[in-house]
Amino acid sequence: MRAPLTTDSADALSATDRFAARRWRDGTGTAATVDVAREVPIALQYNGISHAVMLATPADLQDFALGFSISEGIAAREEFFGAEAHPSDAGITMAIDIAASAFMRLKSYRRTLAGRTGCGICGTESLDQVLRPMPDLLHRSIRVSAAALAHTYAALSAHQPLQQVTGAAHGAVWCAPDGTVVLAREDIGRHNALDKLIGALVAARIDAALGFAMVTSRASVEMVQKSATAGIAVLAAVSAPTALGVQVAFDCGQTLIGFARGAEFCVYSHPARVIG
Repeated sequence: MRAPLTTDSADALSATDRFAARRWRDGTGTAATVDVAREVPIALQYNGISHAVMLATPADLQDFALGFSISEGIAAREEFFGAEAHPSDAGITMAIDIAASAFMRLKSYRRTLAGRTGCGICGTESLDQVLRPMPDLLHRSIRVSAAALAHTYAALSAHQPLQQVTGAAHGAVWCAPDGTVVLAREDIGRHNALDKLIGALVAARIDAALGFAMVTSRASVEMVQKSATAGIAVLAAVSAPTALGVQVAFDCGQTLIGFARGAEFCVYSHPARVIG
């Protein structure tokens, strides 16, 4: 049976729900009230046509709509005109307005995503759609020091309030070359957190190539593709990369770093951008 909410109703755009629970420690159980990360169906609707449904944390949804549109190659910044959130009992619909040129491309490259939390390419209709063309990042001049990577890792938890409260959120941060965190976003889904970060970068008109990104997840091919499409030339992941992620990063000129957990890390592609 579902545990009752301790509040009468939840804000539709809140990142957490509060539940009554029983916490055990050293063999003793006590009543507790806990915050749990929300997982809500988010329908992405372009010019009135449903395109994807993703399970996501209902926070920073403007950034999510913009970042998803850009990272999936649906619309460039100048083709994205805005988005409105429409909550309902079933979830939240993001009504996104894009230029006619972008909408025509979207219709010719239709992709319906069955939005599981961990899914990056669910619903892709053909193998050709999995490895889409990437921008050439080879000549981006960003350099990142080992000390900067360690500095970012040490600061991650301070930029993850949802993770601190619930223990169920991924984080994605964008940093200046010295490792200072400039922007951070969280979500229950690693792809969603990165999309929100990309949207925040674009909304703030920050050139993504002038710094680097760090994510708290593994670096799968979807994470490489999304970050590279946004112009991020250096992507560091706290966990491991996948073989396909490494190959795509190498091919598009992105520096991919795995196991970035302080002073120790592994550079899998284009290591010249990482300095001592």
